[in-house]
Amino acid sequence: MSQPFPKMFALRQDFPPTPPIDVAATVQCELAPLIAQLRPGAKIAVGVGSRGITNLAAIVRVALETLRSAGAEPFILPAMGSHGGATPDGQRELLAEYGITETAMGSPIHATMEVEQVGVTEEGAPVFVSVEARRSDGILLINRVKPHTDFSSDTLGSGPLKMLVIGLGKRAGAAAFHIAASRLGHERMLRSIARVIVKTAPVLGGLGIVEDPHHQTARIAFLPTNKMETQEAGLFQEAKRLMPRLPFDAVDLLIVDRIGKNISGAGMDPNVILRGVQGYTSDLALLQQAPVVRRIFVRDLTPETHGNAIGVGIADATTTRLVAEMDKNVTYINALTSLTPQCAKIPPCFETDREAIVRLLETLATGEPARAKVIRITDTLSLSHVEVSEAYLPELTGRSELSVMSTPTEMTFDSAGNLPSFR
Repeated sequence: MSQPFPKMFALRQDFPPTPPIDVAATVQCELAPLIAQLRPGAKIAVGVGSRGITNLAAIVRVALETLRSAGAEPFILPAMGSHGGATPDGQRELLAEYGITETAMGSPIHATMEVEQVGVTEEGAPVFVSVEARRSDGILLINRVKPHTDFSSDTLGSGPLKMLVIGLGKRAGAAAFHIAASRLGHERMLRSIARVIVKTAPVLGGLGIVEDPHHQTARIAFLPTNKMETQEAGLFQEAKRLMPRLPFDAVDLLIVDRIGKNISGAGMDPNVILRGVQGYTSDLALLQQAPVVRRIFVRDLTPETHGNAIGVGIADATTTRLVAEMDKNVTYINALTSLTPQCAKIPPCFETDREAIVRLLETLATGEPARAKVIRITDTLSLSHVEVSEAYLPELTGRSELSVMSTPTEMTFDSAGNLPSFR
């Protein structure tokens, strides 16, 4: 008897639209107050991270051009903590994946992991900053603002403030932060360490980027140093409101086509998959409380992640091909620096998608795998178009933001036993 699979259909989520912005004009306008303060010849470190941010290359390029037009001499500084295997070459490669090269940007890239300790916080935590950044005449950070993957807050997540602490701290600073945060809390230590850096390094401010549910640029704002904390909080609220979600709360099996550092710091965003980096429970009694994702199957890595498979340990199953693509050294450095070794653990891995799905459906303990609530997504940044199982059909009533794009059909696999490309 063949294994029964849920029938799947395509579903579109119609997120509220946001007005388009002129990226170049906005960057120039936002940086105008900063430009007026710069002296000719000032060497400005422009911090750029490892996330896959829409229009990142364009934003960085215009920022550099704007700085040069004022007579400054900007250079690009990888501000990504321990990513890229915590090596200069690895971090250069990550930037290149986003089109950020010396040739394309017209500015040099100073990729070095050298840091110096600039003080301690009132809690006694050491504070480290990139030597290149501290010796510059000014530091401008460029980063997306969004909810963090490791902690929850109403006012702070990922953004220029986090890049200041972890990105410019390189591997040493990232490790020191995570050690302190494990004892005293992420938000508290981000703020505490940032305040020390601002007092000891020439921080000019940051460009905060907010993306809409379609992963498009919704807003770009300059955050001057003396207002960075308060103004980033406003961007954070907007980013939190615009963040895309899964179309349904209760999910038996979530199929994620790809994970990677360009998608999320955790490979796949815990804010979307409803599962934190510090582990989860498989106790069916506890999982009756929605929202919950009971099982997660991760199929592949993104090319841009360069083998960094952090986040695979959050999943319940993966494929042997993903494990073969995994750069263990890069993954382990990232996971151990962030004190989340479980994110690098390899879950049960299977030769084919078909086998992985069969095995996970069996673990649901429902006795009716064909009736399972299954959602398939490309990644946690791409949630406008998904596939869901027919068990969700009754839940479409009254959901005007959801549009059915196809009729339910049997889950199909190619000759190798793998799912076809996402429709």
